[in-house]
Amino acid sequence: MARRSLQLDEHGRLRHFLAIEGLGRELLTEILDTAESFVGVTAQAVKKVPLLRGKTVVNLFFEASTRTRTTFELAAKRLSADVLNLNIPASATVKGETLLDTLHNLEAMHCDMFVVRHADSGAAHFIARHVRSGTSVINAGDGRHEHPTQALLDAFTIRRAKGGFGHLVVAIVGDILHSRVARSQIHALTTLGVPEVRVVAPRTLLPAEVERLGVHVHHDLREGLRGADVVIALRLQHERMQGAFLPSEHEYFQLYGLREEHLAVAKPDCIVMHPGPINRGVEMASSVADGPRSVILQQVSHGIAVRMAVMALAMGATHRREATREVGTKGERA
Repeated sequence: MARRSLQLDEHGRLRHFLAIEGLGRELLTEILDTAESFVGVTAQAVKKVPLLRGKTVVNLFFEASTRTRTTFELAAKRLSADVLNLNIPASATVKGETLLDTLHNLEAMHCDMFVVRHADSGAAHFIARHVRSGTSVINAGDGRHEHPTQALLDAFTIRRAKGGFGHLVVAIVGDILHSRVARSQIHALTTLGVPEVRVVAPRTLLPAEVERLGVHVHHDLREGLRGADVVIALRLQHERMQGAFLPSEHEYFQLYGLREEHLAVAKPDCIVMHPGPINRGVEMASSVADGPRSVILQQVSHGIAVRMAVMALAMGATHRREATREVGTKGERA
């Protein structure tokens, strides 16, 4: 309940976006529907709508990122916000300034939103508890906890490819134990009504009692993929591993790397996804990553629209119907 009240205002509208867990299907669907209204922005001559004009968004990335940081920056700019990318290695944090002092100094500059990626689980929640009223915090990935916008852009990609969630079998393959993406994906997919979510991994890469999340556990790749509509491969999180979780990457690829022969047991129209970055020859073969089943690049494109939707809703700039009207009537004047 504490997590829910922190994310929502007194009217049940989004204030911060910190985790999928605790949010209901209605709100997640509203975000996806709002994102749908933003997809067409990229086709306009001027790729902007004025919903966050005059607002300042700060990207606070304490971990390396390419896709997430870039798509958040593009999303904010397409909403007409001013964007500040804080260069953490060159910031005062390396001189000993605390996270809270950094935050309060940025607030003194009248910033309106912080997009936070941090190696520590709970960092975004910590910041959200200390920002002033009217400032929003978006979690761009915190430790091994959650990566909520990645989960929603994956769900958005699935909905566009499959038309809905109520009839699907989704298999998530790989390093479930260390993956914040997997946790958010499981919460999002089960909340949105996917009847069967599977996790496929060696025992060493599964959390204890993972079944409590409402998933079916498989250790054999072929059995885990049998009849699947969607297959999501995850990156091996070497930076979060301490100890020997795997004999070798080569053996992992032989047992769990996605190859064409493995996908033969999935549905004929199965799609393949990966949150990136892909380790080719480890998590999947290049023939799969670049093949006709792959929607990996679509995931990247959809990330902009989904992050636009989250930012707009968190800032109270729009609800779905208003977003559609803004795109349709003001986009060309942005």
